[in-house]
Amino acid sequence: MAKSKQNSENDAKAKGAPNEEPPEETTIEFLASLASVLVTGLFIITFVLQAFEIPSGSMENTLLIGDHVFVNREQFAPPSSFLGKLLPYRTPHNDEVAVFVSPVQPGLFLVKRIIGIPGDHLRVRDGAVYRNGKKLEEPFTLHMPPEPRLVYGNNFPSVPPEGYNVAPSWQEALPQHIESGELVVPPGHFFGMGDNRDNSYDSRFFGLIPQENLIGRPMFIYWSFETPEGQYEHTAWTERVGFLLHTMLHFFDMTRWSRTFKVVR
Repeated sequence: MAKSKQNSENDAKAKGAPNEEPPEETTIEFLASLASVLVTGLFIITFVLQAFEIPSGSMENTLLIGDHVFVNREQFAPPSSFLGKLLPYRTPHNDEVAVFVSPVQPGLFLVKRIIGIPGDHLRVRDGAVYRNGKKLEEPFTLHMPPEPRLVYGNNFPSVPPEGYNVAPSWQEALPQHIESGELVVPPGHFFGMGDNRDNSYDSRFFGLIPQENLIGRPMFIYWSFETPEGQYEHTAWTERVGFLLHTMLHFFDMTRWSRTFKVVR
């Protein structure tokens, strides 16, 4: 009887609480899972996000030289594109930071803050920006002391003095967009300025930003490294290799860890 009872208990244990381990993942299943992750990541990096490095100080202190940012390429993309139909699309809003192709130097990517959208009336007086008659409060901007400021850049629109670095095409087109001493942003264009207002080559100097030149909106800083001003101009391979070695040697002590994953606003 005892043996029968024990057998019954063993049978119940076997039926009610099986100790079978789940089947191990096969090599083919593992490779398939890995491939799906890689394909998804490649799709995002190729079509949705793009990495950019900030080469100049025109957006200080919002973006510093050596900041590496991920840019949402699809948010400002033309809605006619395939992804534009699947992902949220809109045009830039005022005071947003945007990446775009230079209107006067194709192939050069720039990052500025959108100050004017189509229909806006803009003017700059003594360094203060007025949009549609209202003075903007811009706590994110940097200004030099009044004396060394650029007369043209801080009193815009106006006729640039001789020798100013203003694109000839913009000098010619600018008068067509001025009404009552203000610049009126035309349809399909935007006006951008750097946060470092007295050290920024922006729409005051190169002109309006066509909508088709927009690349996207910077999302966040994924890495920031202390980089000397003008480093991007050192294009010789010896200089590139030298700075790469410098970066590897000083990765930990010259990385700005406090800026990692900082959202760009």
